[in-house]
Amino acid sequence: MDTFRALKSRNFRLFFYGQSISLIGTWMQKTAVCWLVYRLTNSAVLLGVVSFVSLIPSLLLAPYAGSYIDRHNRYRILMITQVISMLQAGALALMILLRNYNIPGIIFLSLVQGVINAFDVTCRQSLMVEMVESRDDLPNAIALNSTMSNFARIAGPALAGIILSTFGEDICFVSNFLSYVPVLISLWMMKIILPPVIKSERSIWAELKEGFHYISGDKDLASLLLMLSASSLLVIPFNTLMPVFAKDIFNGNAKTFSWFESAAGLGSILSAIYMAKLKPGKDLVKVMVTASLVFSLSVLLLSFSSWLPLALVFMMLSGIGMMAQTASINTYIQTHAIPAMRARAISYYIMAFQGIIPVGSLLTGLLAHFIGPRLTVLVAGLAGVATTVIFVQYRKTMMNVIISSR
Repeated sequence: MDTFRALKSRNFRLFFYGQSISLIGTWMQKTAVCWLVYRLTNSAVLLGVVSFVSLIPSLLLAPYAGSYIDRHNRYRILMITQVISMLQAGALALMILLRNYNIPGIIFLSLVQGVINAFDVTCRQSLMVEMVESRDDLPNAIALNSTMSNFARIAGPALAGIILSTFGEDICFVSNFLSYVPVLISLWMMKIILPPVIKSERSIWAELKEGFHYISGDKDLASLLLMLSASSLLVIPFNTLMPVFAKDIFNGNAKTFSWFESAAGLGSILSAIYMAKLKPGKDLVKVMVTASLVFSLSVLLLSFSSWLPLALVFMMLSGIGMMAQTASINTYIQTHAIPAMRARAISYYIMAFQGIIPVGSLLTGLLAHFIGPRLTVLVAGLAGVATTVIFVQYRKTMMNVIISSR
């Protein structure tokens, strides 16, 4: 089928299957960490801190990672990051198995994973074009990759909810450790022929500067990255408060929390399938604007919900909007950036997405501490609507300037 055309490429197929298993384990661990931290501390602020340290390295290191990856063998870097990720997961699993519920230790290991991800995610995204046999299949591969990620976002929390309420947190952490085995096997089986890496005579800092000038000089890329940065700072971190919604507002347990995560994941899968079916030439900017409005309005309505099924519907809609927003920007960057700048352009996407979210998560946790979770989520929804309107007005002004200059 046309929706799955990228799976015809053997390398991408292996990558897809291996990552599918690993990401389920990742989401199981993420759900377990959030629930464990909130169960032990009852602190929305510490939830924000855990999210902050796991993602802040992407803000600080992503541009450097992009320049570093452009200068080295991407496949080898990906193998190394996956092995280190497995070791980090093993250390966290051992800590929980020994009942050493050390919050500073959990925060430190979350920081380590964040540093790994700054290189791993940029590397995976930039290697995608080498995994597909036809460049025309790249947008489909990106969409399928997002579908895989969001299926894991449903299955992982759902499994975690059952396991947490039945067996406890340790099984979730051990499962994530073991989930890296199929990834490493899949990567080992891949046969990727990469173009030779030409050793640059310039310093990596000069290439960092070159990447920044390229991004800032392209108004389309720059405006989309600024839009994503605003969403990552002001809207996407609303998800940090879902343990609070599940436990305190809806008087639930770990299973209730997993429903929130799974509802958002279901919406993301529906959105990813739509993105996978998009034909070449579709206006991705229009898709992004529509998705941003759906995302922001669903978050806003969630803040008013007092009936759990309705809240889950709004969570599903938020997943639809967020997935389409981020995937359309990602696809635009990968298909419009010149090859020599692709990893660096992707690194700025990672910085705007994963790098800004931790700052927003920390602010969200602090704001919820002072004004409450409902009002904080309302502010997030309103901010999302405002940034979308500002982006549309900017695009109109930019188009008018181009037309008048002709």
